[in-house]
Amino acid sequence: MSVFRSNKQIYVQLIDDLDRHTLVAASSRDKNMSDAQGPKTEIAKTVGQNVAEKAKEQGFEKVVFDRNGYKYHGRVKALADGAREKGLKF
Repeated sequence: MSVFRSNKQIYVQLIDDLDRHTLVAASSRDKNMSDAQGPKTEIAKTVGQNVAEKAKEQGFEKVVFDRNGYKYHGRVKALADGAREKGLKF
């Protein structure tokens, strides 16, 4: 589970390292997120919940969390908390 955070958006992907392809992806720019309003941390939490739901549909329950050098606070922490709330384990 790889996270990328820009100044305005947040993106997350579940990547298969061996086959080098993306299995599941979610971001704050998804069509279902277009009506999301509020603080960026709340939007990040919703993105985490979305990726967890998509992962569960694909049969994934446990992942490795890669924060890509970002500090574990703010939006990155909110994304992780949202994913954990929906049952994703890491």
